Amino acid sequence: MTQILSDFILALRAADVRVSTAESIDAAATLDVIGFEQRDVVKEALSQVLAKTDEDKTRFRQCFDRFFAFEHVEGTLSESNNPIESVSKNADNSGEDKSELGYIGTPTDKGLLSALGDADAGALQQAIATAARNVRLPNIRIFTQRGMYIRRMLEDMGIDEVDDKIFELARSEKTYGKELQQLREAKARLFELVSEVVDRQMLLYTANAWPQLREEILHKTPLARIEARDFKIMQELVYKLAKRLVAMHARRRRVSRRGHLDVRRTIRRNIKYDGLLFETVWKKIRIERPKVVAVCDVSGSVENVAGFLLLFLYSITEIIPKVRAFAFSSRLGEVTEMFNRLPVAEAVAQTLHDYGHGSTDYGSAMADLEQLTLEDIDHRTTVLVLGDARSNYGDPGDHALRRIHERARRVLWLNPEPKSFWNTGDSAMRKLAVACDRVEPCRSLRHLERIVGEIARTAL
Repeated sequence: MTQILSDFILALRAADVRVSTAESIDAAATLDVIGFEQRDVVKEALSQVLAKTDEDKTRFRQCFDRFFAFEHVEGTLSESNNPIESVSKNADNSGEDKSELGYIGTPTDKGLLSALGDADAGALQQAIATAARNVRLPNIRIFTQRGMYIRRMLEDMGIDEVDDKIFELARSEKTYGKELQQLREAKARLFELVSEVVDRQMLLYTANAWPQLREEILHKTPLARIEARDFKIMQELVYKLAKRLVAMHARRRRVSRRGHLDVRRTIRRNIKYDGLLFETVWKKIRIERPKVVAVCDVSGSVENVAGFLLLFLYSITEIIPKVRAFAFSSRLGEVTEMFNRLPVAEAVAQTLHDYGHGSTDYGSAMADLEQLTLEDIDHRTTVLVLGDARSNYGDPGDHALRRIHERARRVLWLNPEPKSFWNTGDSAMRKLAVACDRVEPCRSLRHLERIVGEIARTAL
C-alpha cells in the first residue's frame, strides 16, 4: 500500500494540493490505524490529514475519485466496486502490494490470449492493472511517452502471444477467417482499453504541468476522454487555434483577392507622372465564400467531439460566415439561431442539453436534414457530418445522404471512433461512406484543427 499512497500523493501535488513529507508520514500512519475496508472512511480520514483549506479539500475529493476509479472492462466485473477493499484483499503477508492505481481485480494466472478468447472481463482487468504496476505508469509525465507506455503495458500483458496467434490464423484464413476477425477486433479493443488507462493517468499526473505542456497533452488527447475539469482549458485552446486560423487565412485571402496586375489601367493612371509607375492597379477577384452545413450526433460519448467542432466553427465566422448547425440523437433540429443569439460556449452547452438525449436514429436524422436543407445546398456548400454511424441496426439514412451529396460541393464525414471499430456491431460506416467524398477519424483537437483549416482554405 506504501507505493499506492506515494502515487496518490504525487497526484495530489499535481492537482495543486500541497502535501509535506510530515503529512505523508501521518497519512501512512492513519491508514495503518483505520485499515482499508471502508472507502468513505479512508477518503474522509486522508482528507483531514492531507487537505488543509476548503479549496484543497475540493481538489482532494476530485483527485481521490479519479485516482481510485474502478475500471470496467466490457461493463462486467465480478469483484466489488470498492478499490480500497480490493487493495486490502490483494496484499500478501510479506506486505508487498499486489494492487496499483486503485482499480484492482482478482489475481489470475489466465494468459492474455485465453482471456481475450473467453471475453473474460475480470482477467483482462487484472492484466491491465498488473501491467500498469509493472511498467510504473504513474511515472508518465509528457505526451511523447504515451506510445511507449502503451506498448510496454501490452508487452507485459503478453501481446506477442496474441500477434503470433493472429499470424498463425492468417496463414489459414480460409479455414479460420471468423476466428481471425474476432481476435483482431478483440486486440483492437484491448488497445483502446490500455490507451484509455494511459490517457487518464497522464491527465492525472500532469494536472499542474506548465500551460504549454498541458495544452500539448490536451491537443492530442481523444476528446471523448476529456474530463469536465479541463473543459475551460479546452475552450481557451479552441479559441487560440481559431484565432490562429483566422489570422493565417485572412492574410492569404487579402493577397488572393488582389488578383493580377491590371496593366492597361495602371498605365492610364500613371500618364500624369510621365509614364513612371507610381500607382498600381490590381484586378479584382470575386470570392465566393463557402457555406457549411454542420450536422452533429450529440448522443453519448460523441457529444464532447460535437461540442468542440461547433465551438471551432463558430469561432472562425470571420472567414466562414455562413454556417448552419444541426444536432440530433433521435430527431434532428437546427441550432443556428441559438448560436447567433447566445455566446458560443453557452450555445454549445444548450445544444448538448436540448438534443443530447434519446436513442440514436440516423435514418430519421438524415431524412430531416434532407427536408430542411436540400433546396439551399449548392456547389458552394460543404456538408460536415460528425457521428459514429451506429444506427442501432436501423436505417442508417444513406439514401437521403446520397441525394444531399448530389447537390453539395462535398460531403465530409468525421468519425470519433478508431478505424478498427468501423463496420463492427451496429456501425453502418460502410454504407454511409459511399455517400461521402471523404471519411476520416476525428478523435482529438488536432484532427478538428486540420479539418476546419481545410474548410477555411476554400474561403480564398
